[in-house]
Amino acid sequence: MAEGRFAVIGMGRFGTAIAQRLAEKGAEVIAMDSDRDRIERIRDKVTYAVALDSTDREALLSQGIADMDAVVVSIGENFQDVLLTTFVLQEIGIKRIIVRANGEIQNKILEKMGVKEILSPEGEVSNAVAENLINPHVLMSVKLPDDYQIIEVKSPKGIAGRSLTEIGLREKYKINLVTLLRWDGQGEPPAEFMGENASHVNHHIIGVPDGNMKIEQSDILLLFGTSRNIQRFIEINS
Repeated sequence: MAEGRFAVIGMGRFGTAIAQRLAEKGAEVIAMDSDRDRIERIRDKVTYAVALDSTDREALLSQGIADMDAVVVSIGENFQDVLLTTFVLQEIGIKRIIVRANGEIQNKILEKMGVKEILSPEGEVSNAVAENLINPHVLMSVKLPDDYQIIEVKSPKGIAGRSLTEIGLREKYKINLVTLLRWDGQGEPPAEFMGENASHVNHHIIGVPDGNMKIEQSDILLLFGTSRNIQRFIEINS
């Protein structure tokens, strides 16, 4: 069962898709919108749904917004409300704010506000957002037929310092390592490249690793397998 508490503000198609996907993965989800009809449509598909003005600080606080692991702002109709809502969330001190932008200008404005995660709702991005919220280790995932995935994942703590033979990806978890990316700096990688904060910066592709290769905490793994087996691997080793 996935863990996490998330609020999604704005129940248009994009926000609804993210809220439903998070709920399907077992997260606690609060859906918010100023439109009562939209709230009624999503009510039975999430933990809790409430109609409110997301630019109202007290209204947000009354719903426990400060306790959320992350808040997704997906208000599509009114960019002024997006900005005001984002500002209020920043003032409250929300740990992680993810904001939908429509176009380059909106993107630049949000960047100037200090928003670190800005989305353009195209293709399968709503699924990717939900996946990353549920599993912060996951950087990228591509869904394939029959519930298979190719997934890019930050190295879980439980496998650091162990060889691929010891880990037994194929034998124990029935998943395959396609390749891995490794920090190419000198000495120990800085904190921003470790664990849950790992990124592609200053990583290079190893190729096809052999069984003797030991996994480092800053490695990024490219895995292939079923969604269930990959999730099991992450949960056991996190």
